[in-house]
Amino acid sequence: MVNQNPEQIARDNIDRQLIACGWLVQPKSKINLSAGIGVAVREYSTDVGPADYVLFVDGKPVGIIEAKREEEGHKLTIHEEQAEDYATAKLKYLNHQKLPFVYLSTGKVTTFTDFRDPKPRGRTIFTFHRPETLRAWLKKTKSVRAALHDLNNLPQEGLRECQINAITNLEKSFKQNKPRALIQMATGSGKTFTAITSVYRLLKLKDNNNNNVVRRILFLVDTKNLGEQAEQEFMSYLPNDDNRKFTELYGVHRLKSKHIPDDNHVYISTIQRLYAVLKGQDLEESAEEENPNEKWQPKEVPPVEYNEKLPIEFFDFIVIDECHRSIYNLWMQVLDYFDAFQVGLTATPDSRTIAYFKQNLVSEYSHEMAVADGVNVGYDVYLIDTKITQQGATLWKGAYIETREKLTRKKRLELLDEDETYTAQQLDNDIVNPNQIRLIIRTFKEHLPAMFPDRYDKDGNFEVPKTLIFAKTDSHADDIIQIVREEFNEGNRFCKKITYKTNEDPKSVLAQFRNDYYPRIAVTVDMIATGTDVKPLECLLFMRDVKSRNYFEQMKGRGTRVINFDDLKKVSPCAKITKDHFVIVDAIGVTKSLKTDSRPLEKKPGVSLKDLLGAVAVGARDEDLFTSLANRLTRLDKQMTGKEKNQFEEKSGGIPLSKLVKGLLNAYNPDTMEAIEEKVREEKRGEAPMAIEAEINRQLEQLRNNAAKVFTGELNQYIENVRKAHEQKIDLLNPDELVNAGWNKDNKDKANETVSAFKDWIESHKDEIVALQIFYGQPYQRRELTFAMIKSLIEKILLHKPTLAPLSVWRAYEQLEKVEGQPKNEMVALVALIRKVAGIDKVLTPYHKTVDKNFADWVWKKQQGAGIKFTKEQMDWLYMLKEQIANSIHIEPDDLDYTPFDAKGGRGKMWQLFGNEMETIINELNEALAA
Repeated sequence: MVNQNPEQIARDNIDRQLIACGWLVQPKSKINLSAGIGVAVREYSTDVGPADYVLFVDGKPVGIIEAKREEEGHKLTIHEEQAEDYATAKLKYLNHQKLPFVYLSTGKVTTFTDFRDPKPRGRTIFTFHRPETLRAWLKKTKSVRAALHDLNNLPQEGLRECQINAITNLEKSFKQNKPRALIQMATGSGKTFTAITSVYRLLKLKDNNNNNVVRRILFLVDTKNLGEQAEQEFMSYLPNDDNRKFTELYGVHRLKSKHIPDDNHVYISTIQRLYAVLKGQDLEESAEEENPNEKWQPKEVPPVEYNEKLPIEFFDFIVIDECHRSIYNLWMQVLDYFDAFQVGLTATPDSRTIAYFKQNLVSEYSHEMAVADGVNVGYDVYLIDTKITQQGATLWKGAYIETREKLTRKKRLELLDEDETYTAQQLDNDIVNPNQIRLIIRTFKEHLPAMFPDRYDKDGNFEVPKTLIFAKTDSHADDIIQIVREEFNEGNRFCKKITYKTNEDPKSVLAQFRNDYYPRIAVTVDMIATGTDVKPLECLLFMRDVKSRNYFEQMKGRGTRVINFDDLKKVSPCAKITKDHFVIVDAIGVTKSLKTDSRPLEKKPGVSLKDLLGAVAVGARDEDLFTSLANRLTRLDKQMTGKEKNQFEEKSGGIPLSKLVKGLLNAYNPDTMEAIEEKVREEKRGEAPMAIEAEINRQLEQLRNNAAKVFTGELNQYIENVRKAHEQKIDLLNPDELVNAGWNKDNKDKANETVSAFKDWIESHKDEIVALQIFYGQPYQRRELTFAMIKSLIEKILLHKPTLAPLSVWRAYEQLEKVEGQPKNEMVALVALIRKVAGIDKVLTPYHKTVDKNFADWVWKKQQGAGIKFTKEQMDWLYMLKEQIANSIHIEPDDLDYTPFDAKGGRGKMWQLFGNEMETIINELNEALAA
């Protein structure tokens, strides 16, 4: 007879969990400690009374479980002392030390304390640890939390200061036994490298017998793309204290199926794959292509279940990449399942993220700080506003309008029987206006030289910097690509689409965009909006709005990456200077629109069919989801042609769409559910209530899985394509008008700050730096200025004030006033800037132009009247001297022994041409050209 009092119900639940975790549960009257690795003995006698459960591993006592009824779950801490008393007590017949592992459990809530830890502290866990795990722990002389105190002496070679701070503070958090820690580091500052360095240090931890303490670490992402990138970074990581790569030292495995090998050290997985594993479901790779948290979320969260092949202690640490978007609702329980430290990585935390990580922000390194340190580059905003982008337009009654199927792009003409006004929000979804797209692209092309004035080759041809265009949909992306190729008069390779739905391998196109000259322009919807590294990228063109603040910051982050000059020239050979900024071209108002913290979607009619199908594919089984999907498919069934229905059945295994709809609705039909419950209760009459309930739940879950299992990648894609086959109107009647194109006024505010800061820095250092003393001294002193002096000054500025790099200051001046041309390099830019600040030049002029003018004046004066008349060969040499001063500030007689002079005869040849006047001429040019 089953005892139904609360204490017994709790023990029934505890027994069930122990058995699932590999323990044999025995009453004290039937003890057989050799029956298995782990035995849990109920009501074992101690010198302070019977313990609810004593845990034995390999026949030896290792821990206790203090059981409490479910109503005690909210106040388990008051029973901790009682539980510890049992762990300290003497067990009958045995002579042993204090038992290290102590559990408090109601069968619904379980806490665990490891008394081997430096400061033992209880923590809530999903269920019990397996006996094999406790055996492995006891073979080591230190627990993980004890070994963490051995983390010290971080080798700093190859690490940035922000990375050193993040790792140091993270390890301090570990030592304080804080279960969650958040690392906020700006995009491009090396979050993943920082995480891998920390992972490497954790895996190196040893106990007193030289055993590894940390067994496995999970690197969790939310898209397949991020997982592949992380895998590549682990493969290429070279520790600074070992000449072997990470993957030569430790096993790295990226999960691609529900099979999880146990012999690796680092596991990389999407959160949706782990969820499927814990639900016992398969998952197609297509379900990992997009961030699941931006999609449909159920009202009631289907719980994950214990998986003996993936026990709660499988991972010791979990690193959560882009954690600001993958830790909520459906997905949070994946993290709660594991008994592991959690480390979040993000560039853009919001208040929810910080709250989830218990306010434990161990690193705070913003984009602004990264720009100030030269780790990232900043950006300027260029605005393109058009009338239709802002206001929409009207299609008039009586006009023939072209309509186009979204998927096949098949066209037909339709006569409008009434006026139809469309809004800006309908553009590129219901209505496409090619004139609007063309005007934006044409304006972008015409104004690119103003944004990147140095990108001309020697023949005067403009080179388009690497540009990424954000489109609204795949159909919109196709329209943009066609018009870009036409407006730039280029072929297919010039502009390509990078999305998961392109015919070309998206990874191959992405690699081309990153490493090759072509494509110059890429168009994407989501694939490289976040988390993808394209260092040569210098321009972002937004043709879609974004309401999520975090998502917008992530999209901007694609342009912030720094790249050295040589690597930039490999893909953009016309670049004259290193990448010191990028440009956001805002053609949709994205920089002005109201942004909010991203929120997962709730159930509402506006949730897309694609999102509903995607939710089913990753294992969501919510009633609202099934109902919404069934209603949407019912509408689609009415719209489908006979041919489309036949094609559907070919892909669904012969099941008509209407039958699938019935299956979805039947999964939560009260009559069906009641029939299953009655059938199970009849079949299991007399069995324990818990067993009956478990079987009812199992059969209901099987019913829902059967209803959902057909909705996988290929069929979902077909359903989505059928829906897309319906038409959109093409507005060829309304021409668009350019309202505004120019730099955002906020750029001028930033430019003013930069110029003022530069002036202040020069003024404050003019008395201590020799090069500046020369500029502020008498004009003749400028002949003493040398290449080494200017180079030293640049190095000093870049070290202490990287945001005041000469070319950045030059760009700031361009925003504020007339500037005469572009400098040839950073050194001559600095000379021109100092001349401007010191009052030598009224207009900022590239130094080589100043040198050219002063040279012309000097030659003219020398040849006036009865003066010297230079021969052609002498003039050729004087031009070479002038170019040397223009590029290197100063010339010495010793320079004549090097390029370009040595090829023309060097010092000896100049002596032949100028005789005793040689050094006089060199001195005069140094002084006159610097005037």
